[in-house]
Amino acid sequence: MKWGVVIALLAGLVAAAYLIWAIGFDAVIGAVARAGVGGLAILCLYALLIFLLLAAAWISLLPRSERRGVKDFYLARLVRDSLAEISPFSPVGGMVAAARLMILHGMNAGYAAASVAADATTEAMAQVAFLAFGIALGVAHFRNLASAGPLTEAMVVTLLLAVPGIAALILLQKKGADFAQRLASRFFPQVRSGTSFRDAIHDLYDSPARLAASATFHLLAWIGSGGGTFIAFRLVGGQVSLADALALEALLSTLRSIAAFVPAALGVQEAGYAMLAPLFGLPAEMGLAVSLLKRAREIVIGIPALIYWQSVEGRAALREAQEPVLRTGESGERRELERAAGPELRP
Repeated sequence: MKWGVVIALLAGLVAAAYLIWAIGFDAVIGAVARAGVGGLAILCLYALLIFLLLAAAWISLLPRSERRGVKDFYLARLVRDSLAEISPFSPVGGMVAAARLMILHGMNAGYAAASVAADATTEAMAQVAFLAFGIALGVAHFRNLASAGPLTEAMVVTLLLAVPGIAALILLQKKGADFAQRLASRFFPQVRSGTSFRDAIHDLYDSPARLAASATFHLLAWIGSGGGTFIAFRLVGGQVSLADALALEALLSTLRSIAAFVPAALGVQEAGYAMLAPLFGLPAEMGLAVSLLKRAREIVIGIPALIYWQSVEGRAALREAQEPVLRTGESGERRELERAAGPELRP
């Protein structure tokens, strides 16, 4: 692990601990306790439903000939997010793991690597639309609050920069396909055979209908995440409307994206909820309680997902280790049969 990641992780831990101490440990834990185990279970089940939309967004990017079962995409997406949320790996590490899982399940390596990259792009496209929606709702709600002015301006600037940023990302993926092909072959040796990353990424981006379908599913998932925030605030005793929860989640998701270099946005998410909740008439301790409740949800869902990932990787490693032994054994048996058969049957 690089020192920069370690420092960012430690800084996030310190920031989260400081926020809990500053706001009040008893108030925060009391709010979390109101949700209870049952509330956490509701949040987990709801999140698992949202992953169906994320799996559909990934599948819809691919031509029909390259699609696999929904279960494989669903579990790979679970692993991708779990690596980003509860481990020190960056989101890129989760994407690599998800693509490798699909390759191990028999998907063409070029399309597996390219579709993960394109799926991240359509997710960002949908996030821009979600942010615009959130800004519109937020501005209408707290336009008279002086403290919300700088935040609103920052979000508008982020929105304006995001559109050309996504266009540049698509152009870079297409124009830099040769470099990406070499990079992908380091992580996925299977890319060297079959459809290349370059051909796959061009195929994916040359279908506006599939891109639009993927972005639509992602937008529904972003809206669904706002619904999860609404449920979480209700569980800890916060009275918030669905529209306000959607606006809050849109602004929070943008803060997380800006701080993508911080592992799991640790500290950033906590500070974001504590800062944004008062703008919507909610106490800061409830915002922090929602953040902690979501962290608990990520752990409950993420640990089984990572165990599944390791089991699939372990079985694949075991098969690779056994193949040379099996080939050696077959060669030895063939030589014994040839000796026993006599010279007339030897090749």
